[in-house]
Amino acid sequence: MAANEAVIRVRDLVVDFAGRPVLKHLSLDVFRGEILGFVGASGAGKSVLTRTIIGLVPKRSGTIEVFGVDLEASDFEERQAVERRWGVLFQQGALFSSLNVCQNVQFPMREYLELSQKLMDEVAMAKLEMVGLPPDVGSKFPSELSGGMVKRVALARALALDPEIVFLDEPTSGLDPIGAGEFDHLIRTLQRTLGLTVFMVTHDLDSLHSVCDRVAVLAEGKVVVAGPISTMLASEHPWVKAYFRGKRSRAAAAARE
Repeated sequence: MAANEAVIRVRDLVVDFAGRPVLKHLSLDVFRGEILGFVGASGAGKSVLTRTIIGLVPKRSGTIEVFGVDLEASDFEERQAVERRWGVLFQQGALFSSLNVCQNVQFPMREYLELSQKLMDEVAMAKLEMVGLPPDVGSKFPSELSGGMVKRVALARALALDPEIVFLDEPTSGLDPIGAGEFDHLIRTLQRTLGLTVFMVTHDLDSLHSVCDRVAVLAEGKVVVAGPISTMLASEHPWVKAYFRGKRSRAAAAARE
């Protein structure tokens, strides 16, 4: 594959809610095989971009291409073919409470594939093992799981169709530091093993430093800076400077030691 091949290309994207602009002519590339961290202030519209790319939120204008396909201009079959090539881990996991773990992981398979129940059971078990969960978890319901287990089940569901792109919306929110670190390590391991492209919405500074190849910052409705952590640390944009070099940043912590 060509270096810096953009598998997601967003250009001049405008999204508003009841006339209130959220994304204002935003442009962004996500390159094949990278983990891109997408960060911004609370309420800035980070999750809105993910939901707009995957079609849950309508845009007012602009273009979104995934694997070179303009999603708005594509017909049903073209769009469905693209959708099968991505997986999504929603904020808080968004598991179906009335389905057990195995049934949750199998949900995308039932939607897109024609497989026997036996084969779906085998695939679901393999995906649970892939994210570090034991087989007996398969029969449990979401209400019986810890927060970390919910995240891992949601990740297993996102991987159900062997996607090339995985969207992660605040994957470590609600986890303790040890659990968050383990989840970060899992994401990096899976990305390297499976050759995934990962678009990760997060506010977790440790995740941004430890697993992201690049970071894109959302402010004033658009991407104000994108690049590796070194670019973030050198930026003079007020929000970027406060976030990456402020009182709770790694740089400040190192200075206190």
